[in-house]
Amino acid sequence: MSMPTRDTTGRASLVGAGPGDPELLTLKALRRIEAADVVLYDKLVDPRILDLAPAHARRIDVGKRCGQHAMSQAAINRLIVSHAQAGSHVVRLKGGDPMVFGRAGEELAALEAAGVPAEVVPGITVACAAAASMAMPLTQRGYSCSLHFITGHGADEVLPPHDWNALAACDGTIAIYMGSRTLAAVTRQLLAAGVSPATPAIAVENATLATERRLPGTLADIAAVVTAANVTGPTLVLVGRVVALRRREAVELALIELRTRAA
Repeated sequence: MSMPTRDTTGRASLVGAGPGDPELLTLKALRRIEAADVVLYDKLVDPRILDLAPAHARRIDVGKRCGQHAMSQAAINRLIVSHAQAGSHVVRLKGGDPMVFGRAGEELAALEAAGVPAEVVPGITVACAAAASMAMPLTQRGYSCSLHFITGHGADEVLPPHDWNALAACDGTIAIYMGSRTLAAVTRQLLAAGVSPATPAIAVENATLATERRLPGTLADIAAVVTAANVTGPTLVLVGRVVALRRREAVELALIELRTRAA
């Protein structure tokens, strides 16, 4: 009886690891991780998710985190391509969703140019996970009919040139990614564009993990609240009238569950 042979056709999977909690991985993400030969992962990926990869899989920390890049994007692109061309199934593991501020487009372009088969496996982005854990709708009739994801961190480490007037005119929910360092500038721009200083806001550090912190405030003071809290983990900020709809009971229950599972 012949033994099954290992597939030596190299390929790449750009996989969303979700917001942090391993239980929020998709089934497809789990299957790709379990079938990996090489895992290139960002700093934001929880170690428990890395443990799901097979024992033989090579794990490579590419050090991607807002403001902390141990490896350039070009170097990461070359690594993905070279390992795939050597016959490995490469899993590029990214926090959240690969296509939301994850630079997946650049990696896909490099793979396409090299002729490497590639796929994208979506993940739950942190704005959705953080809101769900607070039982807070991101959109709700009478409060918000639009949702806007913006980044507070541009390629040159400064605030990108968003259309602040358009954001203010939409009167929707704004999710600010990678914005803890530039939050004061973000809030100044929104206030100058006409958003009410009393608009509810909340910062969520380490969303879905046992170390999660929620820091409520308003558009006028959320930057000061975040600074005073000395946040060090990845932090998302939600701004909009829907923030007032969060259920405090749901917040407490979610935190108790997280801490119980981590104990």
